[in-house]
Amino acid sequence: MLAIVLMMTLGVLVAGAVAVYVAYPHRGEELPVVPQLGDAMRKGVDALPTLEDSESRV
Repeated sequence: MLAIVLMMTLGVLVAGAVAVYVAYPHRGEELPVVPQLGDAMRKGVDALPTLEDSESRV
């Protein structure tokens, strides 16, 4: 029972983080309350590998 509650809580937290990222830093806006969190999210996303347009059309 505790494992289910913990996993559901983790899922809600991840979904909330994605929603906050899409609502603010992804669009180039600053987070209204904690701008440092937006900077950290942007740095984390910039560090991830991405496909270039030429790579995705293979």
